[in-house]
This record gives sequence, structure tokens and C-alpha cells, in this order.
Amino acid sequence: MKCHRLNEVLELIQPHWSQEPDLSLLQFLQKIAAEAGFDKPIAELSDEVIIYHLKMRGSDKHEPIPGIKKDYEDDFKTALLKARGIIK
Repeated sequence: MKCHRLNEVLELIQPHWSQEPDLSLLQFLQKIAAEAGFDKPIAELSDEVIIYHLKMRGSDKHEPIPGIKKDYEDDFKTALLKARGIIK
């Protein structure tokens, strides 16, 4: 894991983990993995899963993923027209 990712994970995990101080770090990561639907061994849990789940935790299930939201269109026709360069 690169330094900037480690800093991002620490920044994101702190407010969530502090709400459950009785859990160890590994227990908290297992909880995050379960919430994200990750069913592989915890050793295979990637930083991407942790980061995106913590960013989305507590938000509406239908909320666009951060990073994709800038390109998000409610209307499929508008999205197609923008992809073809017909409208901006």
C-alpha cells in the first residue's frame, strides 16, 4: 500500500472505528468486509474495498460511487448523447 492510500484509509477509518471502540482493528476490518459483501479471507481484503466502503458507508444504496458521480447522468438518453459528443 502506498503512503497516500495508507493516509486515506486512516483518515476514513478513524471516525467510523471510534464509534465502535470495543472492536479491535481486525474485528472492525472484518465488519467492514462483511458490510461490503466481501466473502473471501480477510487477508485478501484490498485497500480499494476498504476505501470505497468507508466512503459509501451510511449513504443511500443508490448513491453513485465517488469518482463516478462527476460523470453520472440520471437520464440514459442524455448520457448517450454526451458520450457521442452530440451535447455537452
